[in-house]
Amino acid sequence: MMRTRPLKVALLGCGVVGSEVARIMTTHADDLAARIGAPVELAGVAVRRPSKVREGIAPSLVTTDATALVKRGDLDVVVEVIGGIEPARTLITTAFEHGASVVSANKALLAQDGADLHAAAEEHGRDLYYEAAVAGAIPLIRPLRESLAGDKVNRVLGIVNGTTNFILDKMDSSGAGYQEALDEATALGYAEADPTADVEGFDAAAKAAILAGIAFHTRVRLDDVYREGMTEVTAADFRSAKEMGCTIKLLAICERSKDGASVTARVHPAMIPLSHPLASVRGAYNAVFVESDAAGQLMFYGPGAGGSPTASAVLGDLVAVCRNRLNGATGPGESAYAALTVSPMGDVVTRYHISLDVADKPGVLAQVATVFAEHGVSIDTVRQQGKDGEASLVVVTHRALDASLTGTVEALRKLDTVRGVASIMRVEGE
Repeated sequence: MMRTRPLKVALLGCGVVGSEVARIMTTHADDLAARIGAPVELAGVAVRRPSKVREGIAPSLVTTDATALVKRGDLDVVVEVIGGIEPARTLITTAFEHGASVVSANKALLAQDGADLHAAAEEHGRDLYYEAAVAGAIPLIRPLRESLAGDKVNRVLGIVNGTTNFILDKMDSSGAGYQEALDEATALGYAEADPTADVEGFDAAAKAAILAGIAFHTRVRLDDVYREGMTEVTAADFRSAKEMGCTIKLLAICERSKDGASVTARVHPAMIPLSHPLASVRGAYNAVFVESDAAGQLMFYGPGAGGSPTASAVLGDLVAVCRNRLNGATGPGESAYAALTVSPMGDVVTRYHISLDVADKPGVLAQVATVFAEHGVSIDTVRQQGKDGEASLVVVTHRALDASLTGTVEALRKLDTVRGVASIMRVEGE
C-alpha cells in the first residue's frame, strides 16, 4: 500500500542539473511515487537569483536563504547541486543535523571532505548518496559500493571527463592541434569559458579520489591523487601513438599494489593500444574499466555530463534514499576498513614513451642507452630519424618505477648530444 503523505525534498541549486531534477520530479511524479512507495514533493528551491523565471517551479518555493531551507526540520531529503566547497559543506552537515538525508553531485567536496561528511551522516543516522559525482548518468559508484562488495577490486581505469576526451578525440581524428580542438569544444559547449578544471585534470582527479576510496575501502583524498593535465599533448604525440598502434586519452587510474598493501591514484595523459576498449570511446563520452578478482573485467560506458544524464543519476539516488527513509533504514556508508597506504607517484610502475631531440652523429644512441641502464630502466624499442645534423630519438621502455624514469630524464638533459626532451608519456592498458 502506498503512503499518502509525501516525502519532502529540498533542492539546493537550480542550474542546468537542478532545473532538470525539478522537471523530472514533476513530470514523472506518478512513476517516482510508484517506485518509492510514496509521493515526493518539492518543498523548496535555494537559488542565488530569485528573479529568474524557472519553468515548472512555483515562485513560492524559491528562496535565497539556503540555510533556513535546510534547517526547516520537516525535510526528508536535500539534493545538493550547487558545487564547490562552501557553502555546500556547511549546508550538507546542517541538513543532517536537522533530520534530512542528502543526495549530492559535488565531486570536489566529496574528494576533499568525504570522510567528514560520511561521519556526519552516520552520526545523525542519515544517508549520503552521490552517484552523480562521478561519470554522470553511468551507474558506477553503486556497482562498486554494492554489486562488487563481495569481490576484490584491483584496478579502476577510466575516461571520466567528457571535455578532455572530446578534445583528444578531435586531435586524433583530424590531426588538429590542442588549441584548435579546445576552441571547437568551447564553441560546441563541451568546454567552459575557463577550461582549467578539465584540461589540467582537477575534475578527473577529484573523481579518481572518490573511485579509489570506494574500490579499495581506503580513504583517498584529492591531495593523494597525482595529477597531470593534457595541455602539452601535441599532434606529434598522436603521430607517435599511431606508429605504435595506440591513441592518447586522459586517464584516471586507481590501482592496488601487487602485494595488496598499498594503492595509488593518478590522472594523466597516456597512450593506450587501439585494441583496448577505452580506445574506442569517442567524443564527450565517459567509460570506466574495472578489474576484479572474481568478476574479471567490466566496462561502464555512457554520457558523463550534462543536465539530463546527471539528473538521471541524482534521481536514482533520490529514489534509493526515499525508499530507505520509508523503511526506517540507511544505505551503505563509508567503507574505509582496509586503511591501505596511499603510495606516491614515484612508486608507480608503468611503461614510458620518450621523444628526444638529439644530435645526428655516431654514438648518441649508445650514450642514451647507457643513461637508461644506469638508472635501471630497460628499453623495449628505439626509433631514430635524422636529417641535417639533427635527429629525433623515440624510446619506449619496459615497465619501470616512475622515480627511476624521473632520474633518467634528468640525466638525459645533461648530455651534450641531447638537445631537448620533446615529450614524455606513459603507456597504459596493456
